[in-house]
Amino acid sequence: MVARYDQTTDPELLAALLQARRGTAFFARKLNELSDAELDGGSLLTGWSRRHVVAHVGYNARAIARLIEWAATGVQTPMYPSPEARNHEIDFGATLSPIALRNLFDHAAVHLNVEWRDLPADAWHHQVKTAQGRVVPAAETVWMRTREVWIHAVDLDNGATFADIPAPVLSRLLKDITGAWSSRGTDTGLIVQATGPSGANGALTFGDTGNPGATTVAGGFAAVVQWAAGRAADGVTASTAAGQAVDVPTAPAWI
Repeated sequence: MVARYDQTTDPELLAALLQARRGTAFFARKLNELSDAELDGGSLLTGWSRRHVVAHVGYNARAIARLIEWAATGVQTPMYPSPEARNHEIDFGATLSPIALRNLFDHAAVHLNVEWRDLPADAWHHQVKTAQGRVVPAAETVWMRTREVWIHAVDLDNGATFADIPAPVLSRLLKDITGAWSSRGTDTGLIVQATGPSGANGALTFGDTGNPGATTVAGGFAAVVQWAAGRAADGVTASTAAGQAVDVPTAPAWI
């Protein structure tokens, strides 16, 4: 049998695909470590069991595969018919038997991987629309999936932490999150400082840096991204411009 390879030869896109595939493998490992009974347990997301997280990640792969089909054929195939349909799909998936839920994740991940692999090189530039209404090139779907699998592997609450997420993924996550805050104006009075493996300079600063009265939230890179993503505040501190320690604020919503 002749081996099948990605049609694209773009080195940046190939590297991004590798990161997404590694994230999928990491999520699969954390899922496979859970017994069927443990799937009923709570996740790190309020109101969601581990079943909901697995169903969401599985159906997300199918939704992104629809965008790749759109890029390949030119036929508009939205991620979801509506937000209500998406939520209903997740709730339904959470009721599946353990074997069906695991198969949902496995089969959807393979399907998406094949769609990516077989997409012609020139089609990666074709425009598609996300569930939030953003018009993006098909190449953006790789990042969309990357952040889903890495973050939700942590949300399974099975030992994974943000420290397990590769530094390039953490760096882009923080840029995405703080960028969303900035576009909405929800970072007013807030500065975020992350130190650690964030790339060439080893540190990043975002937020309302021109505000002398801003509160600064600081910490190691993984801890800051964890807080910014709306998870735990472990490992971060908050202080006023005068250096006085204050309670760590709740991070603004980013999705």
